[in-house]
This record gives sequence, structure tokens and C-alpha cells, in this order.
Amino acid sequence: MSNVAGASVVWLPVSDMDRALQFYRDRLGLSEQQNEGEWAELDAGGLRIGLNAREQTGNGAGGAVIAFQPQDGLEQAVSRLREEGVQFAGDISEHPWGRVAAFKDPDGNDLQFYEPPK
Repeated sequence: MSNVAGASVVWLPVSDMDRALQFYRDRLGLSEQQNEGEWAELDAGGLRIGLNAREQTGNGAGGAVIAFQPQDGLEQAVSRLREEGVQFAGDISEHPWGRVAAFKDPDGNDLQFYEPPK
């Protein structure tokens, strides 16, 4: 059984939201879909690109995160993967923009399950 219904969003940590929006929206021509100050989403031909403002993003190396939509609900997907030995970074976190369960792939890349608000 698949745990993933599709990619929800690929997001990037950014240190300066205005500069990031100027690059992705104004220079690359992506369509701004949402802007809530510390979070913005742009459409890249059907793929949602999220920009997440951070005070510190490191030395310019960046770090994309793939957020997957769970197939049968967030709790069920987390439970199945935990049973298979996947380690999650804490519990499901609640936010005004949705619910998130963060985990890593075997190489340490950041992944999430994301469920939008109901």
C-alpha cells in the first residue's frame, strides 16, 4: 500500500523573503499563489514551490524539503512508517497552515508529510 498520494510542495529555506520572491517571482517568472510573510508559495507549472523564511540558512548551501501528501491520513502514514523503522523528528506539529510530520531519507535529506487545514 502506498503511503504517498503525491508531492504537496517542495520548499526552500530562505534568509530574505523579499530577495527570494524577487528571484523566483520576478526573475524566474513563477506565479505567486500565497504570501504570508514568513511563508510564500509560487506555481512552477503545476509544482508548488514554497519559500520558508529563516533567520539562518547556513552558508548558502540551501536545503530543499519535499513535503508529501499522505495517502490515507497523516496519522496512518506516520504510524506505518514508524513500524518500518523510519525515525520522525518529534510528533505531528500543528500550524495555522496545516499539519506536518518531519522525517529524513536514508541519506539525511529532509522530508515531510503535510496535511492542509480542514
